[in-house]
Amino acid sequence: MTPSSNEGLAPTARHVANAAVLPKPQRFGTVEAAQQHLSAHGVSYVLAQFVDIHGVAKAKSVPVAHLGSVLTDGAGFAGFAIWGVGIEPNGPDFMAVGDLGTISLVPWQPGLARIVCEGHVHGEPWAYDSRVTLRKQIERLSARGWTLYTGLEPEFSLLKRGVSGQIEPCDPSDTLAKPCYDYKGLSRTRVFLERLSDALRATGIDVYQIDHEDANGQFELNYTYTDCLTSCDHFIFFKMAASEIASELGLVCSFMPKPFANRPGNGMHMHLSIGDGKRNLFQDKADANGLELSELAYHFLGGLLAHAPALSALCAPTVNSYKRLVVGRSLTGATWAPAYISYGDNNRSCMVRIPKGRLELRLPDGAANPYLATAAVIAAGMDGVERRLDPGKPRNENLYDWSDAQLKEAGIGLLPQNLDAAVTALAADTTICQALGPVADEFIKLKRMEWVEYMRHVSEWEIKSYLEFF
Repeated sequence: MTPSSNEGLAPTARHVANAAVLPKPQRFGTVEAAQQHLSAHGVSYVLAQFVDIHGVAKAKSVPVAHLGSVLTDGAGFAGFAIWGVGIEPNGPDFMAVGDLGTISLVPWQPGLARIVCEGHVHGEPWAYDSRVTLRKQIERLSARGWTLYTGLEPEFSLLKRGVSGQIEPCDPSDTLAKPCYDYKGLSRTRVFLERLSDALRATGIDVYQIDHEDANGQFELNYTYTDCLTSCDHFIFFKMAASEIASELGLVCSFMPKPFANRPGNGMHMHLSIGDGKRNLFQDKADANGLELSELAYHFLGGLLAHAPALSALCAPTVNSYKRLVVGRSLTGATWAPAYISYGDNNRSCMVRIPKGRLELRLPDGAANPYLATAAVIAAGMDGVERRLDPGKPRNENLYDWSDAQLKEAGIGLLPQNLDAAVTALAADTTICQALGPVADEFIKLKRMEWVEYMRHVSEWEIKSYLEFF
């Protein structure tokens, strides 16, 4: 039942009692040890989970007694039934092989656990699988003794459906013109937010801040950064938890980039740094620009800027994404989304913000496949490192206020303003396409189909504008 107001959103005794202390991630040396642990926690089934090309979680439920088969042969899927894995109806099965180090309980669904899987075909890692694609880029860093650390900041909209089916913020009192950090908006949705936070913390994902964002019904949970592969796994688990906990409350948790035309959209800012096991190689406190960035960081940043148009396709991968990445303002005064290929200090009007000693890429949104977006970021950044690209001087002015002439004089380019332009840029970027392998062609083909479908769609705006106009 969909609550008509705050009904059903007050804390329950069961909810309070289930608040969890952050555990250490479990590591199992054998499948038998994992099975014993799962059985001891009342787990009967394990979700063998992977993602399709869109970053959408897919899974099979496997009895704990058969966990070993997921780690060897894998759970079998008809490949043609999965978006973007390059398998035709007459092709082989897509086998999801589990990573033993990723087993985790599913706190919001007692009796279930999850194991993250990668696609294999004929016993070998499948190049069309998103996680396999990211692993190949990680190997480029590992060869140098480096690890890319990322901190992802997913924004989302907590909504309900009205009587006529329209979407609206779940809390009818969440109506402020500028609601960012509003106490009432935060407090009146605390049951969902606390259940989500507790569920994530119970699996070792360290949520440390929760806030109401700048659109009505929009929120953000921040959790601790980690190596980029684990960050992607965490993001998928985050979305799985958020959608199901919301559903239990009769709500909709949406990661759609722009659910409301006149409000800020849902980003997924990506904080980036590279370490060698001892220190942050992106940090240099002697930086003459005062940003505490090292030469390595500047070259990596140069690569991000140089490949920004192509990165847009992977980081902002839907038609709707470009309703967020617009030139202009929203009702609250700003879109909080980048439109310009630039970087600056604590400058949120730039594509890359520099919060001292690391990079914050503000381009991705909630629709991004985190594995593909991260793989593309590594490819772009490493191209900058290998070619020693110079990103130029930081821009610390509010670029939202700059004229086209000012931007042109400063040499600041505009990000693609629709999906078609972004996909065209990706198709022309051989560096990114080669790094992604065959999944690049599959992605481009699917996104061009999406654009054609969008262009053929007759919208309500068109009906209102043209039906009797002529």
